[in-house]
Amino acid sequence: MMWIPQETIRDKRDGRLLKAEQIQAFVAGITDGSVSEGQIAAFAMATYFNGMDIDERRVLTLAMRDSGDVMRWDVPGPVLDKHSTGGVGDMVSLMLGPIVAACGAYIPMITGRGLGHTGGTLDKLESIPGYQAKPDNLLFQRCVKELGVCIIGQTSRLAPADQRFYATRDVTATVESVSLITASILSKKLAEGLDGLVMDVKVGNGAFMTDLGQATELAKSIVEVANSAGVKTSASLTDMSSPLGYTAGNAVEIRETLDYLSGSKQHPALHEVTMELAAAMLVNGGLAPDHDAGIQMAENALSSGKAAAIFAKMVHVLGGPSDLFENPDKYLPKATVIQPVLALRSGYVQGYETRAVGMSVVALGGGRLRAADAIDHRVGFSDLLPIGSVVEKGTPVAMLHANSQDDWHTVAAQLLENMTIGETAVAAPSRILTRI
Repeated sequence: MMWIPQETIRDKRDGRLLKAEQIQAFVAGITDGSVSEGQIAAFAMATYFNGMDIDERRVLTLAMRDSGDVMRWDVPGPVLDKHSTGGVGDMVSLMLGPIVAACGAYIPMITGRGLGHTGGTLDKLESIPGYQAKPDNLLFQRCVKELGVCIIGQTSRLAPADQRFYATRDVTATVESVSLITASILSKKLAEGLDGLVMDVKVGNGAFMTDLGQATELAKSIVEVANSAGVKTSASLTDMSSPLGYTAGNAVEIRETLDYLSGSKQHPALHEVTMELAAAMLVNGGLAPDHDAGIQMAENALSSGKAAAIFAKMVHVLGGPSDLFENPDKYLPKATVIQPVLALRSGYVQGYETRAVGMSVVALGGGRLRAADAIDHRVGFSDLLPIGSVVEKGTPVAMLHANSQDDWHTVAAQLLENMTIGETAVAAPSRILTRI
């Protein structure tokens, strides 16, 4: 009997469970164009309201994974990766990949661009002159095999069904479906040919998911579906109620990454989350017997300088300078106006409206309002004060990197509005909320 897409849409609209063949045929139609945009939108809306059970989610995930290339690796260690739901000042991938690679894993990390108020790892790497964010497959595979890690952008051959499906979801108010988010994230990650995966699900006023219950539901869904697909997976729910590092932007976050890997300056929250995820990856990959041992391995990879050396080699193999660590000011682009933002009162840094801080970076040109927008890699914040910091009136709370005095004044005022300085001392909270 011929498969008819509208009958699959009708079944999901009416709350029925879909058969594997229905889902697979629908994904094939998305990929080859035989399913229309209107049918994709209707299917997405039906799923948004009626959801999918775990079996349906697994079938959808694997069908979208198999809509394009699926990588195969012949390497002597586990193939691992992590995925974050995004935040402000979240540059964890940049240090995490080299750290875990230094412990014997192989990380073919395919990452994305900024979305809304959140920064994108790919945009950050492209602030390095010469860096090939989308190398050919031979160079990508050589980089992974020789160094243990390669961080690049998604190609059109990886989960192409998801790319078309997501574009329709984005304009039909159906992005927030846990079933569809699960399949979207995992289809791309499983196409990397992974043995293990760690999810970093952000929660708080700087995350896409501000509600702990919703974030927990997503984390459990991803863990269950990925494990049922044969990839050992765990999730950490982490707090994104203030910027994760000292910086927010693109070139400024690369500079902080260099400082972190070299050991010259490490933000406590950034370090806490990086070690948490590194340990989880090492346990999932069978390289560490437990979480504490994984943290110790990751700390050793960092303090020995091995992780920094791997990051430096990766940058050079992908076309960047060989001496980025030694001469960052020579290569990383700088804004025209770099001036401190001064506190209007004395007290303690008690909190941030973190999403608004991310949108300030977008307003400077460091993010996108539309997909086609160009990124200004020079702009952003550095030296952002962590929660709990003591502040004196007239002293810096951050350095603001802008390309005009008008932009600087506008965004400086925004930062002060979105930063709470009060009379009561507060302690910096742990960023690790729970593990699944």
